[in-house]
Amino acid sequence: MAPRAYWKGTLKLSLVSCPVVLYPATTAAEKTRFHLINRETGNRLKQQMIDSETGDVVESDQKGRGYELRKGKYVEIEPEELEAVRIESNHTIDIESFVPSEEIDQRYLNHPYYIAPDGKAAVDAFAVIRDAMKDQDRVALAKIVLTNREHVIAIEPLGKGLLGTTLRFPYELRDEDQFFDDIKSPKITKDMVELAGHILHTKAAHFDPGKFRDDYETALKALVKRKASGKKIELPEPEERPSNVVSLMDALKQSLKGGKKTATKSHARRATGRRHAPKKAHRSTARHRKAG
Repeated sequence: MAPRAYWKGTLKLSLVSCPVVLYPATTAAEKTRFHLINRETGNRLKQQMIDSETGDVVESDQKGRGYELRKGKYVEIEPEELEAVRIESNHTIDIESFVPSEEIDQRYLNHPYYIAPDGKAAVDAFAVIRDAMKDQDRVALAKIVLTNREHVIAIEPLGKGLLGTTLRFPYELRDEDQFFDDIKSPKITKDMVELAGHILHTKAAHFDPGKFRDDYETALKALVKRKASGKKIELPEPEERPSNVVSLMDALKQSLKGGKKTATKSHARRATGRRHAPKKAHRSTARHRKAG
């Protein structure tokens, strides 16, 4: 059964138009999620809105929206006032321009959507727009209204369909200078750079998301399964950090020789309850904490 369309409308390129549907390209449905529960009863907890000053529970009909002008001072905005500035969707993706894909700063990329023709009658016009974009090797920029907000969307061919990615506005990005200005410029020898380059060469690969493994998610599922079956959960001992200090040059040389291999498989073994050497357990524990 095909998933339900998130958005329906018309894709327009000048006078050429076709009905299209948008589907979210990502999902978090497979992520392990936890609910807050009462330890004594095992019942799920329900959250309530509390007045920050009086401590009283605020009922739904008393809730409003306010913009903080200064600390503790709010201007209340009524629902009908929000309606007055709300952008009504005309359900049209009107392509405004085409840009080289390499010119799009990856920091602007936000949410991806699959765009497909809506019905057999739309296939021809859809294919014309898609194939023209393939020939020109350009990305289309258009505007679309989703959930009452206007977005810029970048559209590019993807297989038989199109991939649309909403873009962030400039005000949503932080200026990198405030994070990078304080980074010093130390004197690094040419030998160090060349050694690092050799290490990069030994790890050269191609992008393959099929090799991505969410070890923390796997461990969470195993933990829940063991706990639900009544098995004991053994907590690992905290890892002891090495006290010896290795020079940068020595670390580069050791890395080039292969270094110390990390015990990636021990992670899964600990999650499923199999016994293993203490040192491997320590390294797996550290990886869990970093992932959390």
